[in-house]
Amino acid sequence: MEEIYTKKICEGDTVAFRYIISTYKDMAFSVASSIIKDNYAAEEVVQIAFIKAYKNIKSFRKGSKFSTWFYRIVVNESFMYIKKKKREIIQWEEELDVDLLDEDHFNSAEREEQNFLITEGLKRLNPNESLTLRLFYLDEQNIRTVADITGWSESNVKIHLYRGRKNMLNIISKLMKSRS
Repeated sequence: MEEIYTKKICEGDTVAFRYIISTYKDMAFSVASSIIKDNYAAEEVVQIAFIKAYKNIKSFRKGSKFSTWFYRIVVNESFMYIKKKKREIIQWEEELDVDLLDEDHFNSAEREEQNFLITEGLKRLNPNESLTLRLFYLDEQNIRTVADITGWSESNVKIHLYRGRKNMLNIISKLMKSRS
């Protein structure tokens, strides 16, 4: 399906780009907001990414997946935004304290609280870890695809996944303690 629309867009059919926007807008926003941590800025970055994708659609290699190519644009634009704004990103380098997590408490928490904890945890992670966890777990991408989207090696993706899971557990544990 992507092939048909990318071909139409290359031929100058601007209406075909609506399909691309409607198909990828939600995940693009999710990817951008996981990096930038600001919904308004993420919306701006996604708009810029769509414009760049439209302008550069002819450079898209037809044998590749359009989604991977497009999400790579979103990732690049998000990191360029951060660099431009020179935001300071908090690094969570504390050691994991397994005793902080009470699994029964987490399992008995209602769905709303779980969503809050996950959302808040992703906001507090550094952008690389947040992006990797979001793509791997929420978008259910495999490690190879995450590597293609981010431009990192598969080893780096695995490292970000490991650190992200470890830091996410620590963050969620602290949030749960503070809410008790």
